[in-house]
Amino acid sequence: MFFGLTIEKLLLIGVIAALIIGPERLPRYAESLARLTKRAKETMQGAKTRMRDEMGPEFDEVDWRKLDPRQYDPRRIIREALLDDTPTATMRAAGAAALATQAPVDKPTFVVGEKPPFDDEAT
Repeated sequence: MFFGLTIEKLLLIGVIAALIIGPERLPRYAESLARLTKRAKETMQGAKTRMRDEMGPEFDEVDWRKLDPRQYDPRRIIREALLDDTPTATMRAAGAAALATQAPVDKPTFVVGEKPPFDDEAT
């Protein structure tokens, strides 16, 4: 269950709460708990529907278990990255490859003593 709570612990908490609240107020509290649970369920259902509407058909294709933060294990991530056969391009390598594929740009030549061009819109 959640946060180490078992059925026995939840039952014990319920019995203690019933003893503290008393038989007169218990139905009122049970009703408000039921309303809160129903409202939380409706909110979660609404969020899921909104997410499905915004994402479109890709919503059903997402592997939600893979995005679960409890699946985060840094040792596994590093192991998979080190054992990965396909090298991934770094930003520096990607930038160098982009520069290498560009056509050389003709730079204007300036004559000594000539005024360089001035751009009014620059800084």
